[in-house]
Amino acid sequence: MVRLDNKFFPLIFDTISHGIFTIDEAGKITSFNKAAEEISGYSEEEVIGIPCAEVFRTDICQELCPLKQSIVSQQRIENREVKVLKKNGHRIPIFISTAALINEEGRVIGGVEMFRDISTESELKKQLYSSYSFEDIITKSPAMKGVLEMLPLVAVSQSTVLINGESGTGKELVARAIHNHGPRCKCPFVAINCAALPDTLLESELFGYTRGAFTDAKKDKPGRFARAEKGTLFLDEVGDLSPVIQSKLLRVLQEKEYEPLGSNQPIKANVRIIAATNKDLAREVQRKKFRQDLFFRLNVVNINLPPLRDRREDIPLLINHFIQHFNAVQARRILRCSERVMAALMKYEFPGNVRELENAIEHAYVVCDGDTIRLDHLPSHIVAAFSQQLGPDDNLSRPLEDAEADVIRNAITKNKGNRNLTAKELGISRNTLWRKMKKYKIEY
Repeated sequence: MVRLDNKFFPLIFDTISHGIFTIDEAGKITSFNKAAEEISGYSEEEVIGIPCAEVFRTDICQELCPLKQSIVSQQRIENREVKVLKKNGHRIPIFISTAALINEEGRVIGGVEMFRDISTESELKKQLYSSYSFEDIITKSPAMKGVLEMLPLVAVSQSTVLINGESGTGKELVARAIHNHGPRCKCPFVAINCAALPDTLLESELFGYTRGAFTDAKKDKPGRFARAEKGTLFLDEVGDLSPVIQSKLLRVLQEKEYEPLGSNQPIKANVRIIAATNKDLAREVQRKKFRQDLFFRLNVVNINLPPLRDRREDIPLLINHFIQHFNAVQARRILRCSERVMAALMKYEFPGNVRELENAIEHAYVVCDGDTIRLDHLPSHIVAAFSQQLGPDDNLSRPLEDAEADVIRNAITKNKGNRNLTAKELGISRNTLWRKMKKYKIEY
């Protein structure tokens, strides 16, 4: 427990680098320091008098709140890791420490929580271990939310998965998240790009080879199936497999066994297959470019990832995510992008999808000399496309408004005009939904 000494309280709040806030006995915020403002995105004026659970919205606020536990038990809780939702909608990991606040008479008058942002450490760990989860899929798109709702069910199954999507839509991220949430998560996740290798190399990479299988085979070498044993094998660009490799892959899926090059002894394979393609495999089957039986074996569970141009409402979220990502891994501090940058990126078609957006932000990050990304920091082809579409006197907020209107229009149509369901899906109040529908002249 902490005894409150009023004369030192403002000084602590002004100088400490950790976020600190206090609550009263009713759980409402009574103070909020500068570091808390920077980490959360909320100003002190916005949160004073508001229950802390409504501000931070963690997954433990209602049932296992450490701050409430400290108030009840009058015991400190140290370094508990939780994830909170910032004002901009981005969820970040923080370490929190909590204690009860005791006045001079020894009466509990509330609680204090100190927290620090550990996004940098978490980002570096992900870079090292590729430990991605469903929360790393940044979206508020109704189409992508449907995918997210499906993924936990897919993860716990053992079924083969086929992920469809254009290049750069995040197929491997989804595959890793499925693996990390499934029963094979403690075993290897092994990925291979089927379009990157010629047949001879791809076969040996997949199935391995024995000593003497060919001239330079001086010792046995296990393939990707062996390395993924009891885990997951991710076959990216599976639509580019040759007929020979398709036949061998089909045998693995049917018989659960394979033969390394140079061997006639089958090896049992306990591997879950997740495949991905940017091609329409059903059409490839019709064109005799892909085996029908293999297509049926792969297409047990199908996941379709929409291109970024069909989920433009995610672009601001993704921009913020990538800025934070590069801040973490490159140890710099860029705070924002300008309105013209946001407008340019909202109007761009992104043939390379999320990967191209990430590359654009990384390019801007490298050449940016301040704390704000400006239009001239973006790749030249994006600036050129923007210049052709938007003049200097045009309304820069229009692309954002268009995206918001599209999201609302799609959601209200999906929910057949039910405003309560639509507001709940969009995370806004019914009155806010009504005002926005009136603003954008949306009728149903």
